[in-house]
Amino acid sequence: MVPIVSIVGKSGSGKTTLLEKVISELTRRGYTVGVIKHDAHGFEIDHEGKDSWRHKKAGAQTVAISSPEKFAVIKDVSVEWTPERIIDSYLIDSDIVITEGFKKSAFPKIEVVRKANSTQPVCGNDKKLLAYVSDFKVSVKHPIFKLDDHKGVASFIEKEIIKKHQSSGISLIVDGQKIELKPFIENLIRDGVTGMIKSLKGCSGAKEVELRIRQSRQAAKTTSRKK
Repeated sequence: MVPIVSIVGKSGSGKTTLLEKVISELTRRGYTVGVIKHDAHGFEIDHEGKDSWRHKKAGAQTVAISSPEKFAVIKDVSVEWTPERIIDSYLIDSDIVITEGFKKSAFPKIEVVRKANSTQPVCGNDKKLLAYVSDFKVSVKHPIFKLDDHKGVASFIEKEIIKKHQSSGISLIVDGQKIELKPFIENLIRDGVTGMIKSLKGCSGAKEVELRIRQSRQAAKTTSRKK
């Protein structure tokens, strides 16, 4: 799985401003950065009358718009996708994914606390909290970066998140949920899959392998009945 760090804080604390500058700095250093913005209130990016809107109104669950420079996907979901599932589907080529929000997640976090906005952190007791970005001494246990020190924050993310990430790991996502693997199972999957594809044309030097298995509805029902 691509390494993840969350930029969190209360509304108006300056999360977006910090994130924008950190993205620019990490990109300047040669990293490919993915971003997931959490919106607890919902959002709408399609516009009435557009072709994509008409396709969705006609009943399509997923509509993709593609051009030579970019693509976008509008998809109805029954439950909110986890960041892991979003990354596995669309951001797998990133060196680092930074989320804005997800303060209740199990991801490493950097919290922005601005004195004029609030002096009470939202993640003060979170064991995954790595550092603060603030204009006052909000903590004695964690590193504190100044509000305008985006280079320092970028260096911290580079050292503590990107470079510590185990690039040879395996991620298993089943129906949108990340499954933790024991080392024996991880090695078994890695050795089995890489061993089988080595003989395939163009796959001998593969650095990353993505394998998706989708059961037919009948096979899923059969498996469910056996349980």
